[in-house]
Amino acid sequence: MSDVTTGGPRTVVLGASGFIGSAVSAALTARPGRLRLVARRPSPVPDDAVADVEVLAADLTAPGVLADAVADADAVVHLVAHTEGGWRVSDGDTAAERVNLGLIEDLVEVCRARDGSVPPVVVFASSALIGDSDDAGGPRTAYCRQKLAAERLLAGATGQGVLRGVSLRLSSVYGHGPQAAPRVVEVMVRKAIAGEQLTMWHDGTIRRDLLHVDDATTAVLSALAHADRLAGGHWPIGTGRGEPLGKVFEEISEIVADHTGEPAVSVVTVDPPPNSYATDLVDLETDASRFQAVTGWRPQVSLRAGLRRTVEALAGSASR
Repeated sequence: MSDVTTGGPRTVVLGASGFIGSAVSAALTARPGRLRLVARRPSPVPDDAVADVEVLAADLTAPGVLADAVADADAVVHLVAHTEGGWRVSDGDTAAERVNLGLIEDLVEVCRARDGSVPPVVVFASSALIGDSDDAGGPRTAYCRQKLAAERLLAGATGQGVLRGVSLRLSSVYGHGPQAAPRVVEVMVRKAIAGEQLTMWHDGTIRRDLLHVDDATTAVLSALAHADRLAGGHWPIGTGRGEPLGKVFEEISEIVADHTGEPAVSVVTVDPPPNSYATDLVDLETDASRFQAVTGWRPQVSLRAGLRRTVEALAGSASR
């Protein structure tokens, strides 16, 4: 808990100890206001926190927990997700559906039950894998279908005046944090540090829009600041540049070699595993121009700088 007691709106971060959640939480602790950090694991609070910070370690799927967590919230940042690594979810995975969709259903009902208060802002971390259209032609994975259903619930509740929902369709977020998920960039950095060759399931031309976690964090903060103009919509968030993964992997190999002084590892093509998804071999570029026009947000971390930060952080972790 911060020694500084402040008034002002209450912001609640759900999933505060996760990959993006820990970065967003750290940024919000540096600002005046009241902040509640909610996650299964206790969230660390910096010694120099400016905000008045409360930490709640809880299972949001347990009865009544989410209602207690957001009861007095003026704004909720919803960063909770259930995956099998990266963004994967199997069809029929009821535990994933309970987290990815069920918590939004619960949140809408909690907000609906509030009497006479200003509808809270809800910033929801969705996925650019859905696509840029409202129905996206039918998402091809269970994870994307759950995210799209959650977006629609928030949009409907916004139209009813229950809350002010803002869905951010984040592109491929990478970087390093206390709970970094096994995303492709981090996996390849760790392999290169270990001296292992980097494997691709294609010829290297598949493109991904890689967004550094620091830029994802500023996008969330921008959404909070401009929620009234963004409410009810879905907003693609990315750099606007699709980077060929072959080039990205070569760059990782080079940066790791520069950092460690060891020879650069090779990048090779292998057959996709039987459990690969159709979306693994689809280009992804995210046009954030609508969001930029409303908020003025722009990504600031270049790919080279972001990869170098990731290598330095993960190499430091590996040496301890």
